[in-house]
Amino acid sequence: MKSSTKDDAKGKMHQVKGTIKEVAGRVAGNKDLEAEGKDENTDGKIQEKLGQIKKVMDK
Repeated sequence: MKSSTKDDAKGKMHQVKGTIKEVAGRVAGNKDLEAEGKDENTDGKIQEKLGQIKKVMDK
């Protein structure tokens, strides 16, 4: 599997995990978990964009 595809897939996975943590933190009233989820979601978006950039650069 190309590294661009791996970055894209891992980025999406981190976004999903981040969203789950964010919602769970909001429901439980745990601000730390909510913030951790937001951070992971953002990291996932960045990783996904890097994968997309790598795909463009390979063409």
